[in-house]
Amino acid sequence: MDANDFRELALGFDGAEESAHMGAADFRVGGRIFATLAHEQLGFGNLMLSPELQQSLIAEAPEVFLPVSGGWGRMGATHIRLAEATPEQLLKGLHLAWNLRVQKNGQSGKRKTKR
Repeated sequence: MDANDFRELALGFDGAEESAHMGAADFRVGGRIFATLAHEQLGFGNLMLSPELQQSLIAEAPEVFLPVSGGWGRMGATHIRLAEATPEQLLKGLHLAWNLRVQKNGQSGKRKTKR
């Protein structure tokens, strides 16, 4: 997987929009970030998860998922190694991040289906 795959999948969720934060692409729903490409140059996408969701993904695939360093990582921000991720792993991580943000925003929605 690569940054273009990340972008395409992230934008496939209801209400998802691409924006920018500190010069890096981010993906928002309801105006709030659920994923970024802030570390794209290092081969990572970033998922804004809870610490519990982060630990679950790391336990399933430690070669693909790892915490962002520092405080953000302790709060659930998670790197996904794009070159190592399968399409299913990338989609799962993005869906978890999007769904968590939708819940926090008090919104509801489903993933868009491609026709």
